Amino acid sequence: MSNRNWVLLVLLSILWGCTFFFVAVALKEVPPMTLVLARCVVAAMALAPVLHLLGYQFPASLAGWRDFSVMAILNNIIPFSLIFYGQQYVPSGLAAVLNATTPLMSLLVMRFVAGEAISNNKIAGVLIGMAGVATLIGPEAINAGLASAGTIGMLAILGGTLSYGLSGLWGRRLSGTAAPVSAASQLMCSSVMMLPIAGMTDRFWLLPMPSLTVIACIVALALLSTALAYIIFFEIMRSAGPLNVMLVTLLIPFTSIALGALYLGESLSARQIAGALVIGGSLLVIDGRLLRRRTA
Repeated sequence: MSNRNWVLLVLLSILWGCTFFFVAVALKEVPPMTLVLARCVVAAMALAPVLHLLGYQFPASLAGWRDFSVMAILNNIIPFSLIFYGQQYVPSGLAAVLNATTPLMSLLVMRFVAGEAISNNKIAGVLIGMAGVATLIGPEAINAGLASAGTIGMLAILGGTLSYGLSGLWGRRLSGTAAPVSAASQLMCSSVMMLPIAGMTDRFWLLPMPSLTVIACIVALALLSTALAYIIFFEIMRSAGPLNVMLVTLLIPFTSIALGALYLGESLSARQIAGALVIGGSLLVIDGRLLRRRTA
């Protein structure tokens, strides 16, 4: 991780931290699948001319589009759908904290799907992170049952982070591709695949026109938190690797919790704050850099 990558990582955390705020506002008037479709379509339309202006081209072969289609499923369609669904029942700040488990999921995927060995500090980090998730979900899952809306929402978001972990593994195939091409191509594939899904679930053409506030949030979600954010995301992945780019989830909750508290009247309980701190600590253990510096 160079200094440039760290600056990009902080910028990406702000852009993606705003995502949970934009989604929380938009979900008041737009159903989840339609919101996923709008996010992907607007972002793809914005990136297509940028790709042309920069002198890049979309994949010329079916094999190239196949790789981006799988990336679209793992990095857009599944996680966006699950997280947006979960945010109907979970505050935006808590959703961002749950999203911070993405590096834990990435490690589990690398170990059990790719068969890669992981170091002792990463094993310890995963165990600590799982304790943090258990703290977040808390006794309400037992008292209210797994069928409670809040618990289902949290589990849906965790399912989205697992899909992000799988996308990090698949993203290695795209490591040699320019960031704007990766961003635009996967969003183009996502738009095509989400169209029938949103049509069947929401019949979006019959929905009333959303308010100007919601439209502004959707446009910001697509242009800032998707189009621009994915260019930065793929650039960090290309230069620093998939596990390093997933560290962004450690920083995202700061922006999301602040926006939720200031504009949505949200707050985290003491138990949720404790869970967030435990998850944050687990990510620091996984990263290992602070521990190495302290030892040195």
